[in-house]
Amino acid sequence: MAGDNDQEKTEKATPRKRQKAREEGQIAQSREIPSVLILLFSLLFFTFAGSWMLQHLSVLMRGLLQYAGTRELGPDNVASFLWSLFKDTMVLLLPFMVTVLLAGIVGNISQNGFYWSTKPLTPNFSKLDPLKGFKKLVSLRSWVELAKSVFKLVIIGSVAYVMVRREADAMPALVHLQVSQILSYAAKVAFKIILYTTLVLVILAVLDYIYQRWQHEKELRMTKQEVKDEFKNTEGDPKIKARIRSVQRDMARRRMMEAVPEATVVITNPTHLAIALKFENDFKAPMVVAKGAGHLAEKIKAIAQAHKVPIVEQKPLARTLFKSVEIGDFIPVELYRAVAEVLAYVYRLNGRLNAR
Repeated sequence: MAGDNDQEKTEKATPRKRQKAREEGQIAQSREIPSVLILLFSLLFFTFAGSWMLQHLSVLMRGLLQYAGTRELGPDNVASFLWSLFKDTMVLLLPFMVTVLLAGIVGNISQNGFYWSTKPLTPNFSKLDPLKGFKKLVSLRSWVELAKSVFKLVIIGSVAYVMVRREADAMPALVHLQVSQILSYAAKVAFKIILYTTLVLVILAVLDYIYQRWQHEKELRMTKQEVKDEFKNTEGDPKIKARIRSVQRDMARRRMMEAVPEATVVITNPTHLAIALKFENDFKAPMVVAKGAGHLAEKIKAIAQAHKVPIVEQKPLARTLFKSVEIGDFIPVELYRAVAEVLAYVYRLNGRLNAR
């Protein structure tokens, strides 16, 4: 049973797994958000620029009809006519195209930030497998997408039906209005239909985004064994790392012991701590070349005795040096006086004071 449980994807995705999935184009993305933003931006555009577009379109159509009625198209003027028509059409459509483009960009960037990957464009022939295609067809995601599409059709149809039904009483009176008034009335009704439909689709887009995030997190989940394997690949095998640290400690301890014979003095606790200090003329201050507690302290003292390095008992100083100074560091300024007294004692003991 334990082996089966290890194969269940119950663990959250690691940062490395998320980064790898993002590089491969696997991100949580709702298609509804860009669609709704495009619809919303388009609605706002026509609200504020609709009259300008209608006026520009009227001028364009009037110019075309006048040109067709007064001039003949021939090899000499067809190129200029088409170029003029293209420029006028682009002036009319370019603002709307830019608005739609910005809406699509905002809809995508708002979900995952700025993201670029060519992996989804790479040919993947495994997608041509009929069995995998059938599994996708009957998967939960496919049923959800179908339900969303049906729901959107129902929503749009219901909103349109309700709005048209509300205006049913006013429609017979349209026969007495001018064409421009009829078009204006139809535009207002269409605007209301699109507005209410957009508001409902915004709610649907938010719910779809939440669902896509949940689905993405579910697909990224890992088994316990996958987490362990990834940790080994990125951080290294814990056993190997522990062994490396052990070897490094042994090497550092060996170098430390090799420095004890070169020490000037060893300060002890006297039994629990031992700190070896070295001082030379070119040093700015005495340096701690070795320190240890317990068994390691005994080793330091034994090496010091074998090489005739003076051992001085100074309990407060030993404790302070052991706690505050690391191996290879100079002693701090506040300990200069205490260490100087020890060194003076050592020099007197060895008869070095007069020689210096």
